[in-house]
Amino acid sequence: MASDWVKIFTTSNPIEAEIVLSMLHEHGIDAVEMNKRDSSYQAFGYVDLYCSQIDVMEALVLITKNNKR
Repeated sequence: MASDWVKIFTTSNPIEAEIVLSMLHEHGIDAVEMNKRDSSYQAFGYVDLYCSQIDVMEALVLITKNNKR
């Protein structure tokens, strides 16, 4: 991952991370997932999403607009 990538989303739910990642890809934003969940105990840890610094504002707007929390 390049040094200009920024964390834009964190969740403990891997399914939610996949949904957000797919939504970003559908809108042409190149984003990646970094799974920091414990491999032995899947109940612990987080999944982070990163994108290029150029796309941060657009990604955050999409996440905020589509997040139903």
